[in-house]
Amino acid sequence: MNQIYLIALYVLPILTIVVWYIRRHNRLERQSLDALRAATEAGMLEPPTLHPQIDPMVCIGCKSCVAACPEQDSHPVLGMIGKKARLIGPSNCIGHGACKTACPVGAISLVFGTETRGIDLPVVKPNFETGVPGIFIAGELGGMGLIRNAIEQGRQAMLSIQTLIADGHDNTLDLAVIGAGPAGFSATLAGKMDNLKTVTLEQEALGGTVAHFPRRKLVMTQPAELPIIGKTKFKEVQKEDLIEFWQGVEKKTDITINYGERVDAIEPIPGKKGFRIKTNKAEYDCRAVLLAIGRRGSPQQLGVPGEELPKVAYRLIDPEQYRNQHVLVVGGGDSALEAATSIAEEPGTTVTLSYRSGAFSRAKQKNREKIEMMNIAKKINVVLNSTVAEIAQDTVSITFEDKTEKIKNDAVIVSAGGILPTKFLQTIGITVETKWGTE
Repeated sequence: MNQIYLIALYVLPILTIVVWYIRRHNRLERQSLDALRAATEAGMLEPPTLHPQIDPMVCIGCKSCVAACPEQDSHPVLGMIGKKARLIGPSNCIGHGACKTACPVGAISLVFGTETRGIDLPVVKPNFETGVPGIFIAGELGGMGLIRNAIEQGRQAMLSIQTLIADGHDNTLDLAVIGAGPAGFSATLAGKMDNLKTVTLEQEALGGTVAHFPRRKLVMTQPAELPIIGKTKFKEVQKEDLIEFWQGVEKKTDITINYGERVDAIEPIPGKKGFRIKTNKAEYDCRAVLLAIGRRGSPQQLGVPGEELPKVAYRLIDPEQYRNQHVLVVGGGDSALEAATSIAEEPGTTVTLSYRSGAFSRAKQKNREKIEMMNIAKKINVVLNSTVAEIAQDTVSITFEDKTEKIKNDAVIVSAGGILPTKFLQTIGITVETKWGTE
């Protein structure tokens, strides 16, 4: 009787827990396999940016990385297959890097590119310095597209720059920050906080690439920490709100940003340590340079007849300007999908979305789902595996399925990404290399 009692008291609860664990594990593995299969069938296997590479020989299957991923609640990114962590939604990964931090055994490395899709990046040391001593890179130019991470990189790069400047120099300025996007803005605040003699040059507007995002685009999903200001209180913020917040910080901290000033050349100063920055307005001598200019460089063009027409644009400024027009959007990334959906919501518009591949593998799941819904509702005409053959005054010609079709058109928006400013970087002396799934 006592033996039966002991079994009921100790063994049965343990067995219940074991059975529950096995069933839960099997359920999670089925879900992971289904997600990976769906991603494979849809051609969504190319991560758009920095992403985890998991060593199965080191992984202990603790699921810490899965639990740490900030995107996991919205859509599958990491999963468990064969008691090992796997990247099951590559196109959903946006480079948080929280999985690497959470891994207790160092089984995860963060890499750029894959074996089939390389990404060109400037060579940068762990302290953000390039191969040219005194020139540093932070943010999107170095491959870090996530706003929160770019802000952090701008702050961290300044720690290395401060060490360099502490050795002394005889230039007019300590530092030139090129670009006022997330990384450049953060670095400018850090320079102000540490009383550095800094000039910040921005050829367009505060926010850099962020300023050109579609209206009401959700741009941040986690708090970030800005020098002087500290940790931001909001968790989710749209483009306009973020720009307004930054403008308030700019005014409150009394930092100076030279808008409308384009950098034409960066040259070493003969006979001393430092650089001469030549712009369309002035020249500046400084000890260090932080490049935070983003990756767009010049926009990727289609190279087709008629592309020089004034109705062709390479970014969306305001969807309202396309009301009652026939619009063609070209591209398959988030900017293209967001441009197409925002224009399609304007009264009287007819929107065609053309993409050369068979799936939107570089776009976030939310954008892909919205495009699919609007395509089903016939609010957007999606044409995959297609290319633009010609742009005319009132029409465009699109080639797909071995045929070319001419459609009515009033405007074309090409969102095919930008060309890395490789020539500019190489002129300065910075090495650019292609990453094929490497750190």
